[in-house]
Amino acid sequence: MSGLRSGFVALVGRPNVGKSTLLNALLGQKLSIVTPRPQTTRHRVIGVANVEGGQIAFVDTPGLHLGQKRALNRAMNRAAASALADADLVAFVIEALRWTDEDEMVLQRLQHSGLPSVAVVNKVDRVKPRERLLPFLAELAQRHAFREIVPVSAQKGDNLQPLLRALLAALPEGEAMFPADMLTDRSEKFRISETIREKLTLELVEELPYGIAVEVESMQVRDDGQLEVNAVIYVDRAGQKPIVIGARGERLKRIGRAARTELNRLLGKRLHLNLWVKVRENWADDARALAQLGLE
Repeated sequence: MSGLRSGFVALVGRPNVGKSTLLNALLGQKLSIVTPRPQTTRHRVIGVANVEGGQIAFVDTPGLHLGQKRALNRAMNRAAASALADADLVAFVIEALRWTDEDEMVLQRLQHSGLPSVAVVNKVDRVKPRERLLPFLAELAQRHAFREIVPVSAQKGDNLQPLLRALLAALPEGEAMFPADMLTDRSEKFRISETIREKLTLELVEELPYGIAVEVESMQVRDDGQLEVNAVIYVDRAGQKPIVIGARGERLKRIGRAARTELNRLLGKRLHLNLWVKVRENWADDARALAQLGLE
């Protein structure tokens, strides 16, 4: 053996504990979209980190949640559960000083998996004074035999190197599974559609329904070298369409500008982005629609 370690680390936790922010911080660049709204992450996303001593393939997952009213929610829970099935190690992400019924449900899933796990206590920058954290960490250690418990702030980038070392040490010995220059298993098309969805969510905040999805219908390089992207935003009620478009189309233009600016930077190329809004009633409860949108 080379002494190198590698493997899959599933980032699991309830919605809104900061899993995607943590993934981006650990990779040193943005891969998963991030918004203040719970359940922003809908897909499994693999992000590859090459570190001293090996390679960690992080699997960002939708937050495991108790509400399963819609087919979309059930699909998200299945995506998170399947990531557990394929992992070598679990990074159980929780929020400092908070323990909910959903955290307990995730812990039970983790225990049932039998996988080794590291507890990642996120958002410690919000704990004032810091001494308040100690009883919480002690209580967490009583709940499960974690390999390690590592407090971090994904937002501030605090204590990430000790976390990487703890995760790598808990992985099996083995050569790198992915090429050194590979960031993710997801396509450019996927990253474009997700970035548009992020900007939609940030622009609309509370007005945005959960029944919204983005599909990139076509991509082609134009004569001027720009990548022309045609994308459709689906809403699941007719009344939502004017909310997304806004007065005189201004809101949709703002969303398009924000997405294009970020994608130019992320992908290192110039994009020309065309957006349309279409109604697809109850798509979040339609198995065929979920499959078409890559959510099943």
